[in-house]
Amino acid sequence: MGFVLGLVLGITVGLALIIGFVKSENARSRRRSQLATAVAAFSRLTVEDTRKILPADFYPSWVVFAQSQQLNWLNSHLTKIWPYVNEAASELIKASVEPILVQYTPIILSSLKFSKFTLGTVAPQFTGVSIIEDGGDGVTMELEMNWDGNPSIVLDINTRIGVALPVQVKNIGFTGVFRLIFKPLVDEFPCFGAVCFSLRQKKKLDFTLKVVGGDMSTIPGISSAIEDTIRDAVEDSITWPIRKVIPILPGDYSDLELKPVGMLEVKLVQAKDLTNKDLIGKSDPYAVLYVRPLRDRMKKSKTINNELNPVWNEHFEFIIEDASTQHLVVKIYDDEGFQASEFIGCAQVQLKDLEPGRVKDVWLKLVKDLEVQRDNKYRGEVHLELLYCPNGMENGFINPFKRDISMTSLERVLTGGANGFQVTENGNGVIPKKRDVIVRGVLCITVISAEDLPPTDLMGKADPYVVVSMKKSGMRNKTRVVNDSLNPVWNQTFDFVVEDGLHEMLILEIWDHDTFGKDYMGRCILTLTRVILEGEYKDSIPMDEAKSGKLNLHLKWMPQPIYRDS
Repeated sequence: MGFVLGLVLGITVGLALIIGFVKSENARSRRRSQLATAVAAFSRLTVEDTRKILPADFYPSWVVFAQSQQLNWLNSHLTKIWPYVNEAASELIKASVEPILVQYTPIILSSLKFSKFTLGTVAPQFTGVSIIEDGGDGVTMELEMNWDGNPSIVLDINTRIGVALPVQVKNIGFTGVFRLIFKPLVDEFPCFGAVCFSLRQKKKLDFTLKVVGGDMSTIPGISSAIEDTIRDAVEDSITWPIRKVIPILPGDYSDLELKPVGMLEVKLVQAKDLTNKDLIGKSDPYAVLYVRPLRDRMKKSKTINNELNPVWNEHFEFIIEDASTQHLVVKIYDDEGFQASEFIGCAQVQLKDLEPGRVKDVWLKLVKDLEVQRDNKYRGEVHLELLYCPNGMENGFINPFKRDISMTSLERVLTGGANGFQVTENGNGVIPKKRDVIVRGVLCITVISAEDLPPTDLMGKADPYVVVSMKKSGMRNKTRVVNDSLNPVWNQTFDFVVEDGLHEMLILEIWDHDTFGKDYMGRCILTLTRVILEGEYKDSIPMDEAKSGKLNLHLKWMPQPIYRDS
């Protein structure tokens, strides 16, 4: 009996062990399969997928998502052939840059040219390459390059006073991105018709100037003038959108050359809360605007004295050569008279973010540096109105605000439509004669109400009223006083005859009425662009120079355009 019981018990235990072992192996197999599936899924993740799963803030500083491949093989070969590349590249660069140097020669110099130009014995290092997908019939490649070279560059300089100076350019440090475009693709070796090359991005360009056997300081201002000339020459000779086209196969490649593709209209409206750079009084701000940083294509506003909330209301135009990569830069300075102006802040707008034919109203926060965003100090904001008009847009252009309705006069001017031009004849034939449209009309303003005004009285209330004025014409009117209210309702309407709507501004100042005076509460400043385009709108406008509050307005425009030949 005991034998049978032991046999049964042994078989039972053995079966249990076998079943347990099989289940354990099956579980391990499933875990391995799940792990393999997860590893395979991770292996298929792209950089963009990883960024979506985990935001950039959670990555340590040493994690870098590189979009370019390393080029150690190219650097090693370039080092070997650099003596030959140096000779060929030196001649090419000298021939390209020297005419630009002559063009930008400072007024204090009579001549400026190279007497010696070699790139030295140190080859540049390419740190990465990337391919740009543009969907066109070509291949675009971008090469990142660093160069701390030992070139031998000597400039022969003759001043207006008869002094000749040999100036050596030393200690050049350069970091940038070169763009190569192989276009168009053909079925004949080497499979592309031409090569375009350009400096796509200039991250750093440092150098020093030294007079051979002399002192640069003997002639005041010459060092900065030569440095500005060299930077302008680099900017205007090779920096994108400037590009050099090298034909490989016979053909017409004029479509690859630089040409204007549109016009950017910019209205510099105002700035607010600018950093004060003066110890006594307030800053005297002015703005510098540009798309390409060339001296003859940079625009400067007027200076507003002793004001941290300046109102400019100035209009500028910029030629655009590549809307996909170019951007508008705004820099604000404090005018110091005969001394160098102090930098307040800068901002930029990418042209690719603008919708063609549509006015964009933006407030841009000023920063210290557009490349390195490490300074979080608040420097103020600048207000712009932007309109990008591609060439040929007037053909079949549709009113972006009101479909199936004829364009307003402002839109015709801003888009260069036919009604903004008059055809006249001269001795050589027919030429287009541009006409300025004076946007004249009646502006109907209804001051509806205000909300959440800041208290000014001891009892935590205010007696607000609104002064409505036109900046250019000086016409003004005011609402009635609403006693003891921080949310007053006026519902008062005023009509203003506007003689030049494109350059006029509407200013609404809110005051607290007192028996023996008045207290300033805040203001709202509006251009007339939106109401001219839309015809009529109702909106709540936040108050400037106030802790809180907003004005509820209704604006209506009744146009009466007139024309004036320019």
